[in-house]
Amino acid sequence: MNNQTTFLTTQPAANMPVADGSSSGLPLDENWRKSIPAQVFLNHFFAMDYHIQHQNDLEDLARFPIFKDFKGGVSEEGRKALEKLLLNSWSAEYALRITPVVNDEQYLQSSLHWTFPQAYYSVLFSARAFLAIQGINVSNEELIRKRIGNMVVRGYYPASIGYYALGPINNYSIRRLPMATRNVKADLGLPSRAGAAQAELGQFLKTTRDQRIKALRNAIQNNPKTALRSQRTGEVLQKFGPEQYKLLAKQIGYTTYFDMLSRLRISSNNREIERFVDSEIDVRLFHQSLVNIVSHANAVHEAYIAKALGLDGFRQLVAKLPTYLQEGFLRERMQTIIEPMFGVGDDSAGRLAA
Repeated sequence: MNNQTTFLTTQPAANMPVADGSSSGLPLDENWRKSIPAQVFLNHFFAMDYHIQHQNDLEDLARFPIFKDFKGGVSEEGRKALEKLLLNSWSAEYALRITPVVNDEQYLQSSLHWTFPQAYYSVLFSARAFLAIQGINVSNEELIRKRIGNMVVRGYYPASIGYYALGPINNYSIRRLPMATRNVKADLGLPSRAGAAQAELGQFLKTTRDQRIKALRNAIQNNPKTALRSQRTGEVLQKFGPEQYKLLAKQIGYTTYFDMLSRLRISSNNREIERFVDSEIDVRLFHQSLVNIVSHANAVHEAYIAKALGLDGFRQLVAKLPTYLQEGFLRERMQTIIEPMFGVGDDSAGRLAA
């Protein structure tokens, strides 16, 4: 099935220095050294996109027992809230998609200030709509993260984004990425094979979980009311051991694709974004990877919403959208992904507003 995404070449950009200076016999350029954190970030999301394209499993969703049995619904008031959530999701995706069309590399570089959060918030709003159709109306991002994490583990998502990590720091378990634990030589090149992509995703899950656990530890220990203390002295613990990290891991829950996307929530006032704006990475490739990932995650959520509302009910919801949304990527997604899940062929063109 055509999953409407465009998968770009896995070859590095022409101006990209060799990742391993020893292989070229030359030291890495200083500007490129400064670009390494941005290149690592690109590699993570490129691997996420690569894994999605390699699995090519959206059509499998319709055969999932959990999808076949999926039910939901909304009241009239709830429907209006659902429409608003989806409008926010699709508007953010639209804005993300039109940015790479601009044929100006400097503009694309600067656009990272808004394309990063657009990608995250598009999926956040579609995830909220996915939860809302089940009667789960939450706006707190931490609660959304935990709900989506539980649904990943329970099997609501296809293998392409159904992987996750759990466990305490220094003892993580990576699930549903069977090749993630293989010993793949670390470098700064883009993954070009399934095993390398899964290894990259495993590393992405680990660093993302590291960040969450360390942030939770700081929040707990910096508050005298919640800080864990030494049983012997009563003093706030300065070092955590296995038992303390197990407690944090339990509180964090699972780490999933949703946590990985949340790392795009980088403030434009934060120095971290400048590392990307001033880097020498392939920004156009980064944009395209984000478009593909967002399209895929949103399509999964929309399929469940269409299942709950019925295809005609979902079409009626889409028909209320501004024309620029109806006529673009959403029409294609309806015709190539959503409708075929309900046994409707590609001859359904023009029926979105039916």
